[in-house]
Amino acid sequence: MTALLSLSGLTKQYPGVLANDHVSFEIGKGEVHALLGENGAGKSTLVKMIYGLVRPDEGEMKLGGEDYAPTEPRLARRSGVAMVFQHFSLFEALTVAENIALGMENPPEKKELSERISTVSANYGLTLDPDRLIGDLSVGERQRVEIVRCLLQDPRLLIMDEPTSVLTPQEVEVLFETLNKLKSEGTSILYISHKLEEIKTLCDHATILRHGKVVGTCTPAEESAKSMAEMMVGSELKEPKARDFQPGAVLLDVQGLSLPSKDPFGTSLRNISFTLREGEVLGIAGVAGNGQDELMLALSGEERVQREAIVLKGNPIGHVGPSARRKVGLLAAPEERLGHAAAPDMSLTENALLTGLLRQQLANKGFIKWKETEDFAKAIVEAFDVRTAGVDHAAKSLSGGNLQKFVVGREILQRPLVLVINQPTWGVDAAAAASIREAITDLAAKGKAVLVISQDLDELMEVSDTFAVLAEGRMSKPRSAKGITIEQIGLMMGGTEVPDAAA
Repeated sequence: MTALLSLSGLTKQYPGVLANDHVSFEIGKGEVHALLGENGAGKSTLVKMIYGLVRPDEGEMKLGGEDYAPTEPRLARRSGVAMVFQHFSLFEALTVAENIALGMENPPEKKELSERISTVSANYGLTLDPDRLIGDLSVGERQRVEIVRCLLQDPRLLIMDEPTSVLTPQEVEVLFETLNKLKSEGTSILYISHKLEEIKTLCDHATILRHGKVVGTCTPAEESAKSMAEMMVGSELKEPKARDFQPGAVLLDVQGLSLPSKDPFGTSLRNISFTLREGEVLGIAGVAGNGQDELMLALSGEERVQREAIVLKGNPIGHVGPSARRKVGLLAAPEERLGHAAAPDMSLTENALLTGLLRQQLANKGFIKWKETEDFAKAIVEAFDVRTAGVDHAAKSLSGGNLQKFVVGREILQRPLVLVINQPTWGVDAAAAASIREAITDLAAKGKAVLVISQDLDELMEVSDTFAVLAEGRMSKPRSAKGITIEQIGLMMGGTEVPDAAA
């Protein structure tokens, strides 16, 4: 296969960190090439160098046989390299066409651009209305906008970073059809994902990074998800332990919970009811933007609701805030790691204090007990294998996966009665994800209850005892997770009732 992009000895050093260490590999023309590795393995730095966001310290790149060294994304796009980022850069108050125009150096007249958007989106099965507001689109439709914006550049290489993390199974199928069509037309795709079954289905070849170095290559179709994960981490992965769910007493009782969204583009909660029992993991699926954030805010106490709508062990707590709920045992770990779950510029010790103050008794008569706080932070780091240079380092210095392990560990070590956790392993590598999921099921095995909100259906099927779907602010009746299939979940996410096989 003729190489489109060749990397030779790419190296990037940051203070105290060798992010990429003489990385070399090739991406062929018309090839879907996977880039695999744990969080912190160097994937993000590498694609930033390819896209012109970061300059390498050493090494060279060739694109189409010619020297390629973009100093900014604009030059990368001119050379035919486009990128769809994991986090979308769209303005919700603007239309599809207006957002796409903002990403073009010389956008055509509005009518011509709208026609091009309609034509290209239809040709690739990504139908879009150029005049619709971004705020009115689903997450899957917003991703289409980002992809169409790239396709209008007629790219030779398309970089995709975790593209299916927010999609339904049906939307994933549509995306794969689009990518296969691009591949058949000769476009190369560099595909980054932690969903290894997707890699097996879609990708022709894979390059594996570990600690900034290339440690192997493979043909994904010839591997198992487990074997690829073990190449990434360099050790054997433990199989998840089978669980026999025996429900105990009700710990959390939510009845008739409603909450108007304060976000003009958010989704209001409508009459949500469920119970959580001792030893239970309740998984809640749904496409992003269907009320997950609002549910998290209501359960954590950041948004107060009707007094009797949330009852913990017989005590109404809907009217009290986060600190009061933490004190009685309802703890939460939100989706957004930096800025919500952790303060970026504060140390790990200080971040441990932020939520552990009351339950860990880290203050005495208004004075912080810094030695005990530091010991608590160190206990989190040790128990959850958080890779860090020390607890005195800022939260923002950690990779996404390591910060996620710290955030989840911080809450679990406080011995909650009920833990509410949103997107526990989003963007996290296989080893970190396995560690977090094991911690969730271990907590339930000790007689506590866990509510997991996630868009990762494989994750929910692995950890959940009971299962529900959140759609347009309404929650389906929880049902047994045993025997449910991905296809059935997809139907439920689309609003179709599916009978409970265990009923």
